[in-house]
Amino acid sequence: MKSLYYILFLIIFSSRYFFIICQNVPSPRREQTSTLVGTKLYFFGGNISPTLPSNEVWYLDLSSSFNISTPPWHSSTVMPVGYNFGTSCLSPIDNSTVFLVGGRTWIANTFDYSNISSVYQFNSKTSQWTIPAINNFNSSFLSRNMIQAVIDKNGKMFIFGGTNFISLTVTPNSTFYNDMNTLDISTMTWSTQIQSQSVLIYYAYTATLLSNGLIVYIGGRRGSSYANMAQIQTFDTKSYTWSTKFASGTTIASRGSHSAVLTQDGNIIIYGGSTDDSSGKLSYVLSDIAVLNTNSWVWTVPSISGINAPPLTEHSAALYKNYMILGFGATSTSALYTNNIYMLDIQNYTWVTTFNIPTTTNQEQSNSNNSANLYIGIGIGVGVFILVVVLFVVGLFIYKNRHKQEIIATPGTSKDDRILK
Repeated sequence: MKSLYYILFLIIFSSRYFFIICQNVPSPRREQTSTLVGTKLYFFGGNISPTLPSNEVWYLDLSSSFNISTPPWHSSTVMPVGYNFGTSCLSPIDNSTVFLVGGRTWIANTFDYSNISSVYQFNSKTSQWTIPAINNFNSSFLSRNMIQAVIDKNGKMFIFGGTNFISLTVTPNSTFYNDMNTLDISTMTWSTQIQSQSVLIYYAYTATLLSNGLIVYIGGRRGSSYANMAQIQTFDTKSYTWSTKFASGTTIASRGSHSAVLTQDGNIIIYGGSTDDSSGKLSYVLSDIAVLNTNSWVWTVPSISGINAPPLTEHSAALYKNYMILGFGATSTSALYTNNIYMLDIQNYTWVTTFNIPTTTNQEQSNSNNSANLYIGIGIGVGVFILVVVLFVVGLFIYKNRHKQEIIATPGTSKDDRILK
């Protein structure tokens, strides 16, 4: 009988760790781009090692509550190329197509440039990738990176400046730009506006489109120096003119490769970022949160509660409901790749450990999600139960056969005794 107990123990123990081992989790990375599509937060590419840009696509399922330490990751169709330092926008026309623009594109699983296209199109409904045909494309934009695009409600995308990485072995290895490129996704037409020299070249900034049509550019590098966080460059998408907003309030340290999200009341929340040394290597990673009021142009630093997120740079950020979601990135000069996510509740500026879907804002949707999760849970539970029963029956069959053979092999056992046993 002890053999049967051992079999049952192995079944339960093995099945438990089988499900844990098979959990779908992306590898640590940085320099990816991300876009929110409905309740799915997509992450595209990124560097997973110094010599391996990734072509993976992952998304975080935000349709139900979960613990931050075990987020519900799902993988999608891989990209045609390895990808990092690019930017992405969701089409406002169908709210399902994601456009990836610029970035360093590499032949998959190699460290060789692809240079096939500067625009890729991802259909989130079918998980299919295509390269769109573009009219009047600016050839100098090929491999333009360290940029951030915004898209207006009419489907016009704006991408400013950036750098065109040339080679790791060529000096100088980059060209820097101060042009404004636009892509109208309704006609797939490209246009380029050359800026005056008064608009300084810069990259590794954040770009945020306000409801009044102003694009707010925060931070980033201007040549060999970092932009002054108290002098905010804005671009009017209606008049195609630049202006400078002088921000007061708390002094915010200069930085690049940080993140920014726009709240419903017009505030821009930034997090993290970093600075480089004279050789271009990462020297310091920041962990502060700052809020820019775009009505008064005043910087403030809110009081934060909860367990703080670590310093982050070259990470991703998105705003979903009242949560600012941070993902991946480097946390220090030595910890260059991570796969954690962090969430800040912007209603009370608290770092949370659990993502909870509010039930008061949309009760019907919440009930639908809960019902779906219940059915999925029941289905998984029934499946596991059937698996355990099948394995139990197999184990019992093996045990009985083995026990029967032992009885037959035992001298002095009568036929009647064998039948009873």
